[in-house]
Amino acid sequence: MPARILVVDDERPLREFISRNLAVRGFEVFKAANGLEAMAVFQTQPLDLIILDLMMPHLNGLEVTERIRRSSTVPIIVLSALDDERDKVKALDMGADDYLSKPFGVEELLARVRVALRRVEWARHAPHEETLRLGEIELDAEKGMVTRQGAPVKLTRTEFDLLHFLMQHAGKVLAHRRILQEVWGPEYGDEAEYLRVYVGRLRRKLETDPTHPHYIFTEHGIGYRFGE
Repeated sequence: MPARILVVDDERPLREFISRNLAVRGFEVFKAANGLEAMAVFQTQPLDLIILDLMMPHLNGLEVTERIRRSSTVPIIVLSALDDERDKVKALDMGADDYLSKPFGVEELLARVRVALRRVEWARHAPHEETLRLGEIELDAEKGMVTRQGAPVKLTRTEFDLLHFLMQHAGKVLAHRRILQEVWGPEYGDEAEYLRVYVGRLRRKLETDPTHPHYIFTEHGIGYRFGE
């Protein structure tokens, strides 16, 4: 079955350009011109990926992302003419998986699409593993479930993948570039803000006091380490 992708942008020429390039490569494409239309498609169609503009009428991209993340881990690639790091961080903090600044080349967009879909496919067909445990945290890779003190912790797909990778290498210092390439894909490596945001999200969900972490430690200038 072809991957089902929703393209959301209030600029019709760009929306049609992206949609055509996806369609000719065999994807099933849905389109929306604003946030309300995007939510209507999301609520009625099973989707594998959402490409979402930030600046739109009738619910902007951040509001759409926040609503979708209440119930779904579907990958979201955000598009924006704003290239300020604060805008990237805000979108990622809302739950976006990737961020692409306008203008962009079609090959760059397609590469990001392939990365996002590859991660979803890998998660669906990953080999079964034993449950990973450290302290109060338990991760069941087969069920895609994380618990803390026995209570379920709701994570997005990217949060889960990041935690999974850190727990697989518990006790080891992992460099920023290695984490990015393993979790986001080999095309990544310099997007340090992605890690800052997602480590912060994990700490808020897993740590008793995120400002004094007990599990996810920062190794300044190098990367991160998971351990007690």
